Parts: sequence; structure tokens; C-alpha cells
Amino acid sequence: DIIPFEEAQQYMKDYAKKSYAKKGDDIVKLNWDAIDVGADGLVEIAVDPAWKDLPVETKACSDECCSSCGCGCEDKTKAYAENISYPVNHVRGYDLPVSAFKGYEDGTMENGLAAYEKRGVAVMVPEWQMANCIQCGQCSYVCPHAAIRPFLLDENEVANAPEGLEVANPIGKGFDGLKYRMQVSIMDCTGCGSCADVCPAKEKALVMVPIDTAKEDKEDVYAEYMYNKVTYKDNLMAKNTVKGSQFAQPLFEFNGACPGCGETPYLKAITQLFGENMMVANATGCSSIYSGSSPSTPYCKNAEGHGPSWGSSLFEDNAEYGMGMHVAVEALRDRIQTVMEKAMDQVGEEVAALFKKWIENRNSSVVTREVKDQLVPALESCGCEVAKEILSLKQYLVKKSQWIVGGDGWAYDIGYGGLDHVLATNEDVNVIVLDTEVYSNTGGQASKSTPTGAIAKFAAAGKAFKKKDLAAIAMSYGHIYVAQVSMGANQQQFLKAIAEAEAHQGPSIIIAYSPCINHGIRKGMNKSQLEMKLATECGYWPIFRYNPALEAEGKNPLIIDCKEPNWDKYEEYLLGEVRYATLKKANPAHAEALFIKNKADAQRRWKQYKRLAAMDFSKED
Repeated sequence: DIIPFEEAQQYMKDYAKKSYAKKGDDIVKLNWDAIDVGADGLVEIAVDPAWKDLPVETKACSDECCSSCGCGCEDKTKAYAENISYPVNHVRGYDLPVSAFKGYEDGTMENGLAAYEKRGVAVMVPEWQMANCIQCGQCSYVCPHAAIRPFLLDENEVANAPEGLEVANPIGKGFDGLKYRMQVSIMDCTGCGSCADVCPAKEKALVMVPIDTAKEDKEDVYAEYMYNKVTYKDNLMAKNTVKGSQFAQPLFEFNGACPGCGETPYLKAITQLFGENMMVANATGCSSIYSGSSPSTPYCKNAEGHGPSWGSSLFEDNAEYGMGMHVAVEALRDRIQTVMEKAMDQVGEEVAALFKKWIENRNSSVVTREVKDQLVPALESCGCEVAKEILSLKQYLVKKSQWIVGGDGWAYDIGYGGLDHVLATNEDVNVIVLDTEVYSNTGGQASKSTPTGAIAKFAAAGKAFKKKDLAAIAMSYGHIYVAQVSMGANQQQFLKAIAEAEAHQGPSIIIAYSPCINHGIRKGMNKSQLEMKLATECGYWPIFRYNPALEAEGKNPLIIDCKEPNWDKYEEYLLGEVRYATLKKANPAHAEALFIKNKADAQRRWKQYKRLAAMDFSKED
């Protein structure tokens, strides 16, 4: 309500007296004087009364759509990039009018904006050598930025391709009538070289060349065509294989992480398997920066408009945030089920059968997608009240894949209490911990994941105590799916882990070894996959899966996915990283003592895992 000015002024004085009376009359008077000075400075501006009757004008959409016009055109991502992202990235954000953000007042932004940045930051980029390629897909699998992808082209796509585009015959069955090409997006590549490094071909199928040479060879022209005109044919091979997964569109692309980042290949692979149904809760850290630095995000949509929804939370409450997403969605799905159950005798037999099928399979993303595709058209043609209510909730018909993402600073330290609470429940959520063993984003501070002897901020003389065993703690509950993975050590094991985690009806946690620029890998970040392999071979990072479902079958739930460690390689691994090597150079005696403890901690941990994996679950005690 509007109140007279004098009355408002008196109210402020009364409030000032109530607030500062204990401090004395002098303080109260100073506040009163300030209120009077403010009141005396007010200037009344007359407003034409006719303005309240001005007609509302609707602006027609122009050919070049503006993100603020509210027309609802399909190409909102491009409009957002041109009208908001470009000015902000060119440090002209302050020049934007408030109206430019109409429709985004709640802080949301369009998906797929990273694809419009085309940074061109690489000096050297990979060039595909078609004759040498064995079409394994490993190069695409490990790429931190989704800047290299295999494509299958049909006859029309080959015919319409730019002149000079080379294609090969696909290797394997089920590809009749198609051609194969591995395509690099040189303007999105960061030049890390991970793809060329992992190529297992006898003669490398990827050779690093200057980006100017790649442009002369028309790679930018080919990438524009392949990435925007060629469809993804991901139904010809099982996605639970490395090669098969890479024919699926990555719905996390062109992120701004460091070249050679060990974290981002994990997220990219998850989106290739579950991206169209994903919901992501992301803790503060590197993963929140490269995933959602306004005005850009690498999370994107497929041709049907489906893709991950992403939200960022703080260090301390991200697990609860993600669980809240899941609980909220399931509450709405409970409402759908209630409506279906009550309306069984109010709809036709065909729709009733679909209702029953959905209720029986509501926890299957595959079946609920099939049901939705049939049910929505049937309900749209019905027009009854039941149809209207279910259609208002149709985005929840398909089972969501809930992922909670963060680093070790969140999972081991600041957010551990919340993470433990969420894992202790029986909610169907998936957690992935991108473990760099240090607070990477905030300056390289030691976390409880930092091992003995590693140098970091707050551990300048080498961390004196051992790393927290988050996996062992989670396994102690018994009902949680737990996996420790390292993509470079075993590419297939990670795909198994995320598939099993998603299938597990309950909480799951995957702890992923993620080499980081903070480690100071002396071989270079292009060797991050090789560093992962060495870490597992020497016993520093064993990989395994703990699946509670196996215990119900009389099997041991813990499966160790690596060989007996070669402990002789342990020091080679430690001294291959600056975080360890620096300590030995500065204080050899102290470093030797801590390194011995580091290795002893790893050996003790390995023995514990082996002992658990050897237990007999086929008999009752």
C-alpha cells in the first residue's frame, strides 16, 4: 500500500529509536538527522497520468531473432550467443540493456553455448590419417573437450559433403551403406595431444600439425559440415563399449577446462550414455567453472531437444541439492502414477495398457521413453481431464538419471557430511567424484584426498598423514554401489561402472582418478592417460567395483579390476610429478620417509581390498 511521505518518514524515525535507544540519545539523533537530510534531498518528478493508459505493443519477430523479443523461436541458443555471450566475452557486458536478459531473470541460460565460442586456442591440432586408422574410438573417448568424434555417413551425407572430404569403409558388422570418418573440430581443440598419444594403431592415425596447416587442409570447413549436418547413428552398436559409445553424441562439448584435463572425459562419456535424461547437481570447483561459467555452458541438447539440465550448488550442500532434485521429480512421478491408477477405467484399453506398463516399469529410462512416445500422442487426441493432467507433467514421464558431481574438496572435506547423509539413504542417485587429490580450482590446497608426501598449499613440507579412503567408507554401508575408476588404466571398466551405477536401485558413488595440471606431470598433460595407467599399475590407484546386487546372488560384491601391483614402479610414479619430486629435491631425507609411508599406506589399502574380495558370500555363517 502507498502511504503518505510524512508518515513513512516518521516510521523510519520510530524504527531508528527502537534500534539504537540503548546506544544513547546522541546516536538516535544522528540517525534522525540522516533521515531528515535524505528526505530534504528528494525531488518530486511529475509523471503524465496518461502514461497509465498507454497501449501494449507486441513487436513482430524479425529475421534475425533477438533473445529478448519473447517470440519463442527455435534458435534461442544462437540468439543468446549473439546478443549476450558475444558482448560479455568481449568485455562489453555493462553495455547491455536490462531488456537483453528478458526471459533469463532467474539466472538460467541456453544450453550448448560453448559451441559458438570457436576459440581457436591450439597451436598444434590432430590430423586424421585415414589409411592408418583402426576405428577403435579411443581418441574420441579420451578427448577432454569432445573436439574429435567418429561419424557414420549415409549416401546423401557423403554426396552433400564439401569437396575433398575423405571417408573410409567402416570396420565391423551392421554398417552397410555407411562410410566412416574421424573428424577434428580444430577451432574447439585445445591441442593437448591426448588423442594422438592413446592411438594404438601401428602407425599413428592422428598426427599433430600446426593449426594453420589444418585450416589449409580445410579441416575447419569439414568440421562445420560434420558436426552440424551429419546425424549421430548411435543405435548400430551397444553403447557399453568404447567404440559403440563414441557414435553417440556427447552432450557435454567444448568446455573451457585446461588442455589435457583428467576430469572432463568422464563427464562427457556419462552424457553419451545417459545425457538425454540427465539432471546434474554440481558442487563448486573446477567442474562448476567449466560447466557453467556464464554466459557459456558446454552442456547441450540433441536433435530432439533433449539434454542434461544442470545446476550449481555450493561446496557444503551439493549432495543434498542433488538428492532434492531427485526427490522432487519422483514426487511428481508419484502424482502421475496416482492419476493413472485412478483413471484406469476412465480411458480406453490401449491407454490403460500403457498406464499399466509405465507403472510397472517407471524406474526404467528405456521403457518409460517407449511408453511416453506412444502415450503422449494418444492423450493429446483424447482431450479429457485425465489427459490434460498427465500432459501437464509429461516431462517427468521418462525416468531421470540424477548425477551429483564434484571434486575431492567437496566430497572428502567440505561437503562430506551431506554426501554421507545422501549415501546413507536409499535414494536412487549417482555421485561422481572427480578426484584430483587437491583443491584444484581454489589454488591447490591440500584436501583429505591428498596423499602422504604430496606438496600442496597448507602442506608445503609434504602432507604428513594418509589419504582418506572414501571408497572403503562407502562400502561399509553395504547397500551403496561403489566404484573406483581410472580411464587410462581400463577404458572399458569405467563404462561398466557407470552402467552398473545407473542400473543400481539406490545410491551409487564413482571415484574417478583425474590427473590435474596442479600435479605437475613431468611428461606433460598430453600424457595424462598414461599417468592414469601407471598409477594403477604401481598400486597407487587400484580400480574396482562393489555391486551390492551380487551379494543377493551369493557372490562377492567386490570385483577388483586390476592386476597385482608392480610395487617397483611406485617411486617412478611419485617422482614423475612435481608435487612429489619437489619435496625430494628440497629435503631428500624427509621426502624418503614420507614416500615410504605413502607406499606403505597404499600396500595396506591393497591388502584390505584383496581380503574383502576373497571373502566367501556363498555360505551363511
